[in-house]
Amino acid sequence: MTHLSPALPASGFAEEEIARFQDFFYRRTGIQFGAAKRYFVDRRLQERITATGAADLRAYLFALRHDDPDGTEFQHLVNAMTVNETYFFREEYQLRALSRELMPALAACRPGERLRIWSLPCSTGEEPYSIALHLIQNWPGLDSVEVEITGSDIDTRVLAQARRGVFEARSVQNLPGAVLQRHFERMSEGRWRISEALREAVSFSTANLSDPDSMRAHRGRYDVIFCRNLLIYFDDASRREAAEALYDSLRPGGFLCLGHSESMSRMSSLFTVRKCADAMVHQRPHA
Repeated sequence: MTHLSPALPASGFAEEEIARFQDFFYRRTGIQFGAAKRYFVDRRLQERITATGAADLRAYLFALRHDDPDGTEFQHLVNAMTVNETYFFREEYQLRALSRELMPALAACRPGERLRIWSLPCSTGEEPYSIALHLIQNWPGLDSVEVEITGSDIDTRVLAQARRGVFEARSVQNLPGAVLQRHFERMSEGRWRISEALREAVSFSTANLSDPDSMRAHRGRYDVIFCRNLLIYFDDASRREAAEALYDSLRPGGFLCLGHSESMSRMSSLFTVRKCADAMVHQRPHA
């Protein structure tokens, strides 16, 4: 028997109302929703209007602007509107470039210094944990260099999941069996929990790439940034601002890894292209 969830009532949002909401959300997050996402946007927006008891979309937007001083409801809205789908060892060729070329080069340039890696957005944690796992398996320098890995996301709900470190079978399907057996604990219903040592090795925090106040704490902090498949949701202006924020977050000589469909040449001329054997990355110049 097929079980279908009950359909939500039609939102009845006028085009000008949706345009006003999308402009508000874009200004706060840099994220735009195309026409193909209209049903998704309407459905999630109606859920938040119902949850808050607002009379309609106009009243809900007014409350977001004037009656949400600590940003709690806006965070609920962000959590509802962001899509988080990922898995371990996604785009593994960049991880190979990290362990074979980027980390050895950075360690040679900064002898004795701590190296910092940032995963943004980190979603439910698969990406920063993948970085840690790959370095453990493939970079001998980890024995002599202190490495700090941070995962950040705009969605507080997925950050809580990342800290718990529990993953469905689909998330771990690309992991070699030996890695799964060594670093994960099998749980009920086909789920796996990553080891306590790895949970302690990765820290998590909220960050909004489009919010200068949120990004200020990260300025000049990182040696490698993974920011993959986020900027495809931004328009040209937001991408340029994001590129500048990522540039500012890197230390001189640091590296940025984008998603395979993202091109820095269309966003900014601040970075130098670095061609590795396994991947192409973008480097903040030393000078």
